[in-house]
This record gives sequence, structure tokens and C-alpha cells, in this order.
Amino acid sequence: MPLDPTIAARLKRDVHGLVPAIAQQYDTGEVLMMAWMDDEALHRTLTTGRATYWSRSRGEYWVKGDTSGHVQHVKSVALDCDGDTLLVKVDQVGVACHTGDRTCFDAGALDAGAA
Repeated sequence: MPLDPTIAARLKRDVHGLVPAIAQQYDTGEVLMMAWMDDEALHRTLTTGRATYWSRSRGEYWVKGDTSGHVQHVKSVALDCDGDTLLVKVDQVGVACHTGDRTCFDAGALDAGAA
């Protein structure tokens, strides 16, 4: 089954048919990672309760945790006001980042005053 047409109509995709998806820990608000979804990945995410993304480098779908065991159980999915970004609230099991860090945003803050 395809993505619900009412949801699909609200999405503003890039030229490759993709929408950025931000994964956030549902209970703490911690931002975990960003990945890409197309209509099929979003459909799978909404129907299975497991975060499913599109890998631009591999050209295939991947379910977070299928190989690492670091599963994302989806609690909710929201679309931003412009329709061009998804917020996927999850219960993250283990680490979210492929580097082994809890979040992909552990690389340190950028100096906002260095303009």
C-alpha cells in the first residue's frame, strides 16, 4: 500500500523525492540524528512503528537498528509548517549515531560569534 494520499499531498520533497527527517528522543527532547525519507520510507515508518530511512549513498531503505541493534521505536511523526521536514519522535535503544555516540550532534557546538 502506498503512503496515504492526504499525507503525500502535504509533503514538499527535494528534487530527489526526499524529505529530511529529524529523529528526537520522545521523552527528553534530545535531538539524535537526521536522515532522509521518501514516501515509501515514511509509509513504512508509520505502519511498522520502526524508523525507516532512505540511504542516498547505498540507494536503499534501511530500518534503524536492523544491523546494529540500536532500534528506534516510533512514538509520533509530525510534519513542519512548510511541509518540508519531518520530526520523528522515537524511543532510541542504544546509540543513534554510526560513530557510536548517543547522538550525531556530539561533535561540539560551533562558535556563533565568529562571523
